[in-house]
Amino acid sequence: MASLPLLTVLDKSHVSPPPATVGDMSLPLNFFDFLWLRSPPVHNLFFYELPITKIRFIEIVIPNLKQSLSITLQHFYPFVGNLIAFPTEKPEIRYVEGDSVEVTFAECNLDFSELIANHPRDCAKFYHLIPLLGEPDITPGYIKIPIFSVQVTFFPNCGISIGMTNHHTLGDASTRFCFMKAWTSIARSGTDESFLANGTLPLYDRVSQKPKLDESYLKFARYETLREDYENQTLSGPTDKLRATFIFTRSVINQLKNNVSTQLPTLAYVSSFTVACSYIWSCMAKARNDDLQLFGFTIDCRARMDPQVPPAYFGNCVGGCMAMTKTTVLTGKDGFITAAKFLGESLHKTLTDKDGIVKDIGSYSNLFSEGMPTTMIGVAGTPKLKFYDMDFGWGKPKKLETISIDYSGAISMNSCKESNEDLEIGVCLSTTEMEDFVRIFEDGLKAYI
Repeated sequence: MASLPLLTVLDKSHVSPPPATVGDMSLPLNFFDFLWLRSPPVHNLFFYELPITKIRFIEIVIPNLKQSLSITLQHFYPFVGNLIAFPTEKPEIRYVEGDSVEVTFAECNLDFSELIANHPRDCAKFYHLIPLLGEPDITPGYIKIPIFSVQVTFFPNCGISIGMTNHHTLGDASTRFCFMKAWTSIARSGTDESFLANGTLPLYDRVSQKPKLDESYLKFARYETLREDYENQTLSGPTDKLRATFIFTRSVINQLKNNVSTQLPTLAYVSSFTVACSYIWSCMAKARNDDLQLFGFTIDCRARMDPQVPPAYFGNCVGGCMAMTKTTVLTGKDGFITAAKFLGESLHKTLTDKDGIVKDIGSYSNLFSEGMPTTMIGVAGTPKLKFYDMDFGWGKPKKLETISIDYSGAISMNSCKESNEDLEIGVCLSTTEMEDFVRIFEDGLKAYI
């Protein structure tokens, strides 16, 4: 007997804003966005427990999600636009009436309870649940790149996953959060009245012009050849990678912070975020045991610009903070404390720099004076944005997964669904490295609990 297909497409739709609600629009991009021109897309998965039948999914859930998304796009027009890159002009996001977001509705026979678990699981299983971006359209005058797509996957009598893929130039986590708050509010109520009364409309005004930074970041992105050599990046299996989720409870975080503060009493920055990153970094160093390691994360610049940028600013508005050291420094007895020192000092230097938080891309070259790192670890997400509050009317998500960390070996970070004071870390590693990492993570915490 032939086995059932893993994924069956039930419907493919193109969703646009309601007719005549959005005219032709364009959003100029700037140095904050240029950094991400060639970056892999961002893939996020929201899992919801919803034990309904296929008929109910088709007759109730699909129409509601289409309608609510359409209304949402009316207020967030860049999500339905395209990235337009010219040979000689700066790129922009352009919406032309009739543009649409591709939305796929599918049925999956994977084990829902396995997908929402925390233990190590096969990364390739999740790739079936994330949508692809459309293929670029190359013309003599420009390249047009689709920047947003959605896939809603039904697990019979178990639940639903909502997968979203966006080109990183569309916006940072704060922008995605505002979009999701609007969409879920509209899905729950059926109209945008509540969102308009209580939500925050995106602000499309651009940050102050900085031509030198624009030039620096466009050069970094090799913008002049983007039309000729741009490639859509995708994830596919099979793979030997596993993904797992690790929880730092408030009690554990406080004990880690106390350890750092006791041993490094003058360290300026000892936060839940920095100690969690430091502990993960020291564990990763022991699991990898390579030569040089770099750890970096982004900082929301909205409140740190002069003049300040409003919180509702649409787009990317993040700067970078990085630290690099020899792996042997992080694998010793005090590896966690050492990592906390490096990250705390780097964060203090970044936030107090008299020249401001946004730097010319060339200023980061000094970081590599000891050579190029063999491992580079970034952080996707932030616990400050409560993505576990995103309720379409079925309750809050049972699990979040940031699938795009699989491209680079980054980690993801969110506040936990059970408590906003706990932290949830997503990690993607090879099978062998994951086995070592789990052991090192668990054994190491015993020293601090």
